[in-house]
Amino acid sequence: MDALTAHLSELGHGLVTTVELTVVTTIGAMLLGIVVATLRIAPVPLLRAIGTAYVEVFQNLPLLALLVLFVFALPTIGITFPLFTSAAIVIAVYEGAYLAEAIRAGINTVGVGQAEAARAIGLTFGQSLRHVILPQGLRAVIQPIGNICIALLMNTSLAAAVGVVELTQAANNVNLVEAQPIAVFTGAGLAYMLLALIIGQVTGLLERRLAIVR
Repeated sequence: MDALTAHLSELGHGLVTTVELTVVTTIGAMLLGIVVATLRIAPVPLLRAIGTAYVEVFQNLPLLALLVLFVFALPTIGITFPLFTSAAIVIAVYEGAYLAEAIRAGINTVGVGQAEAARAIGLTFGQSLRHVILPQGLRAVIQPIGNICIALLMNTSLAAAVGVVELTQAANNVNLVEAQPIAVFTGAGLAYMLLALIIGQVTGLLERRLAIVR
């Protein structure tokens, strides 16, 4: 316990970085997920192919490999970003593929008749998607989206491998000084669990409030 109390500032900074990284990447991944899900159901075959390729590529590549390539390979061709920004971009792009599939599953729950009714009153594909299909589709998959956000939170720990001092890296730094891995990493694990519980509670509340009565 002394190992934790003596380094609360360092661990607290790591926790704040983890929260910031989670929030930024969740927003980016949601935006990408909506765009890719839209491509996946678009009436244009080329757009559907692009959306499918995006999902297949990023769901079948390890996140750690993508982080290492982005952070260490791109500078060799003159492209550099701050470490936090690099981690945020890679995690958002990676998790966007999973969110796209969840959102597409939600869109598939919307009755075909509603899309036909939207077209019947003169709405374009984009308008019907924005005003009729997406709102209902997103409400149908709030809990799966929450689960992906929890997975995203846990995946932020991989940013430590490329030098981002988030909670896992901060805990490792403390352990290198104090040599008390059980206390240090148990504390870090409890912090991750608390954040995951908060995400679960928020998504559960949203699911109950926005539930679709059929």
